[in-house]
Amino acid sequence: MPAHILLVDDDAHIRQVVRFALEKAGYRVTEAGDGRAALAEWARAAADLVVLDVLMPELDGLDVCRELRSQSSVPILFLSSRDEDVDKIVGLELGADDYVTKPFSPRELVARVKGILRRTTRPPEHTQTTARVVVRGAIELDLDRNSCRYATHTISLTVTEFDLLHSLCGMPGKVYSRDELVERAYGGGHHITDRTVDSHIRRIRQKFGVHDFDPIETVRGRGYRLRESVA
Repeated sequence: MPAHILLVDDDAHIRQVVRFALEKAGYRVTEAGDGRAALAEWARAAADLVVLDVLMPELDGLDVCRELRSQSSVPILFLSSRDEDVDKIVGLELGADDYVTKPFSPRELVARVKGILRRTTRPPEHTQTTARVVVRGAIELDLDRNSCRYATHTISLTVTEFDLLHSLCGMPGKVYSRDELVERAYGGGHHITDRTVDSHIRRIRQKFGVHDFDPIETVRGRGYRLRESVA
């Protein structure tokens, strides 16, 4: 089955252009013209990824993102006509996985969608029955299910947050620069700001912090590392 994408934008022309590009790439697309319609479509049939405009009537994209994040870790790609860093940071703080600013190239958007879905649906390295699990102390990452556990707790991470934590778990104590983390989490060709990486790391810490635990250490001027005590 092709991946199902929920496309949410109040501009019918943009929806038409994006839908054409996504369907040409082989995806199944459902449309919604405002935030309330988007949540109704989600309740009817959950999608594999949501392409979500920020500025919309009824409910804006930020409110829709909050609601989706309260019940799901579905990947979210924000669209916005504003290029302010603060807007990007707010969206990422709410749990978006990526951000594209209007006007954009449909080809670029499809490439971003492919990248996110590729990270979400990694095939097993050996066989369908081979479980790939990374364990670092009380942290357990299931790479095939994109799921994370800490002790007896399930930690709900977005696909980007999961990939960043997986990268840090590669070698506890090793300092990874922000550029290295972007390369590992997003792949090549992405121009992601330091503040974007910081926002994702902050959200990971917040989610573990609910259980009075912080697995990540900031190394000023260099980047981040998984605390050696974790392993």
